[in-house]
Amino acid sequence: MSAAATFSVALANEAATTRLMAEVALLIAPGDVVTLSGDLGAGKTAAARAMIRYLAADDMLEVPSPTFTLVQTYDLPPYPLLHADLYRVEDPSELEEIGLSPLPDGTVALIEWPERAATALPEDRIDIALSHRPALGPSARAAEITGHGKAVKQVERLAALRSFIETAGYADAERRHMPGDASTRSYARLQRGSESVILMNAPRRPDGPALYAGKSYSAAVHLAEDVRPFVAIGQGLRERGFSAPAIHHADLDAGFLITEDLGSVGFVEGDPPAPVVARYQAATDMLAALHAKPLPDHLPLSPRESYAVPTFDEDAMMIEVGLMLEWYLPDRGAPPSEVTRAEFVALWRKLLAGIAAAPRTWVLRDYHSPNLIWLEDRPGIERVGIIDFQDTVLGPVAYDVVSLLQDARIDVPEAVELSLLGRYVKTRLAADPEFDAAGFARLYAVMSAQRNTRLLGTFARLNRRDGKPHYLKNQPRVWAYLARSLAHPALAEVRAWYRDHVPPPL
Repeated sequence: MSAAATFSVALANEAATTRLMAEVALLIAPGDVVTLSGDLGAGKTAAARAMIRYLAADDMLEVPSPTFTLVQTYDLPPYPLLHADLYRVEDPSELEEIGLSPLPDGTVALIEWPERAATALPEDRIDIALSHRPALGPSARAAEITGHGKAVKQVERLAALRSFIETAGYADAERRHMPGDASTRSYARLQRGSESVILMNAPRRPDGPALYAGKSYSAAVHLAEDVRPFVAIGQGLRERGFSAPAIHHADLDAGFLITEDLGSVGFVEGDPPAPVVARYQAATDMLAALHAKPLPDHLPLSPRESYAVPTFDEDAMMIEVGLMLEWYLPDRGAPPSEVTRAEFVALWRKLLAGIAAAPRTWVLRDYHSPNLIWLEDRPGIERVGIIDFQDTVLGPVAYDVVSLLQDARIDVPEAVELSLLGRYVKTRLAADPEFDAAGFARLYAVMSAQRNTRLLGTFARLNRRDGKPHYLKNQPRVWAYLARSLAHPALAEVRAWYRDHVPPPL
């Protein structure tokens, strides 16, 4: 058992408690346990209420004390949360009767009066002990925060995060919850008066098992493992006239950034969400402008450090499509045999041969609606705000065009896709009459098949491995995009294999 990690915080008022609980919320995940202890009136329920309201992004959410119900559950946007009060529990064995032993999977547990069942608590937990500090003011409190077991690193990171925010000058700013993504990153808005900035918490990505020629998946397919690529690529984009957020404060080693807030006006509207075509046109024009520029493979990061942009090579593309074999097919009850696995690999090797050696550009990789912000007041392509580019690689020019026009999160009608595809090709031809439109059309189909094959596997993995089932709702859409690309004559052999071996999503 690792030694506990502890630090103390002076809380001058309830607003300070609210900020602390928002910071705790920024660092926890489903399965985590946070306990709140202290005398009557120490502020345990107020602290719990602050965290729940932060996660719900609703300052007026009714959060009653569970003193009499013992357990109150909340289906919050990031994950389910249970709020328990053990004051009336007389014996730890009672926890099983109220559904707290064992704790539900995939849920954050927020527990008041943990000392009433101390022997039944999990080893891995964050304890927050609150106490009155009347000498500091009528509503002042102190919080002693202790991490046990695997939560030691979370508490150490919490202390580092608070220090970073204070050094950057935002200790008194309100914290506002922001939706996360499929990564280990988390975000909050820091707001003070009319000023608003984005706090990014991006812990170094664990390497994971070395399953791919001695490398983890993230290393093998060149996914960013710290914030350095975000800083370097963002600066490179801004220097070339594109709207990536400016970096105001950074701790590259810890993985904390405070960046420009580009706002929240997106590229889709309506119910169900649909593309705003004029905005998609601007996003298409932005790609055409980027792809027409000569782009370096090394970028300055600091006076003593540069960043090498990885190459999206054939091996990386093969590992990505392999997620279909590893996750999607088993998930659909059709695990591949050794023979069918070998056929799949041979077909994709043949299809990708030479693709990675084709003319290359910066491939941002997740260039689609959730990661684009509409900046109405800026001119031309600067209206396209880009917030996700840390996984940028040097790769085929068609990849990001596919990412945009076959948006995995919303339905892009085929007529809109074809119109925007034609717009991209016309723009490239106007700038370079030798642009190979037919070659680009083939490349677009291949990259579509590669990306959508990978996404089917990725969404299955997010569900089964990471406990994020909501990504499965995107599989039918991705399947439809895949069918479009497989219709290209260059993919006839792959199309036949998929017809025989790949069942559609549910």
